[in-house]
Amino acid sequence: MHYRRLGRAGVKVSEIALGSWLTYGGSVEKQVAIDCVRQAYDIGINFFDTANVYHRGAAEELLGEALAGFPRDAFVLATKAFWPMGDGPNDKGLSRKHIFEQVHASLKRLKVDYIDLFQCHRYDPETPLDETLRAIDDLITQGKVLYAGVSEWSAVQIDDALHTAERLGLDPIVSNQPQYSMLERYIEKDVIPLCERAGVGQVVWSPLAQGMLTGKYKRGASAPAGSRGANEATAHLLNRFMIDDNFVKVEKLQEIASHLNITLPQLALSWILRQPNVSSAIIGASRPEQVVENAQAVDIKLSMEVLTEIETILDEKKVMFC
Repeated sequence: MHYRRLGRAGVKVSEIALGSWLTYGGSVEKQVAIDCVRQAYDIGINFFDTANVYHRGAAEELLGEALAGFPRDAFVLATKAFWPMGDGPNDKGLSRKHIFEQVHASLKRLKVDYIDLFQCHRYDPETPLDETLRAIDDLITQGKVLYAGVSEWSAVQIDDALHTAERLGLDPIVSNQPQYSMLERYIEKDVIPLCERAGVGQVVWSPLAQGMLTGKYKRGASAPAGSRGANEATAHLLNRFMIDDNFVKVEKLQEIASHLNITLPQLALSWILRQPNVSSAIIGASRPEQVVENAQAVDIKLSMEVLTEIETILDEKKVMFC
């Protein structure tokens, strides 16, 4: 495994992180989920991502149980808050009240004394930005949170947060968690350029485009049994990627992967890791062997020739990094 700094922060996280959205505490059987977490740890993954809202706390509980036997200083634990955790008027958002209550609830579910990275799961237009940042800064002062991050904030929102923290003398955010993949590249336009200048690292989710970049979905064929596309509860997340143009791209990308003697997911992950502003790519896994296979992407370095070929397939005139 290889490690990168989390933005400008000194802490180092594995280039591949293990996430728990849609999987742990829900669709994946408990012991299998625990085995995936422990397999990840055994191969050097030290970064584990979750959120209070994932299965209403069940994902945090499972992750806390799976990590309980490991030294606390050996892993970096990230969670989030924003989405509703109840029906009350203060059971959502980024108010001081909600942040404090949810951080303490997460600490209990995760069975830890502190959270390495607390992330604002979305931007809250109903709460003053300084209130949110002060609340997180107070938790950092108390030692209950070490670093602050955000998820799916726009470049303008990230910039506002950085300037507000500087003006008020608060701990700045060090990471952003956006969706990013070969088929979803919106952050390249303004989020990444801003974050590169400001020292904010990307911790990207859905690097395989909800499974579209696994190659398991074929044009005109039903989704494989047991896959995300075959599950009524999650199929809608994948459907927007299942268009003819993307099927053509995936077929051509599969040819490149086969020529390189690697899997399509490994190609997709190594392509993401070409980008120096990415601190880590979050994978999901329903089997321990998936964790091992996808983590091998960190050792794959794509040549400029291959990157150019991929860029031609994706038909995006973007700046490439290697």
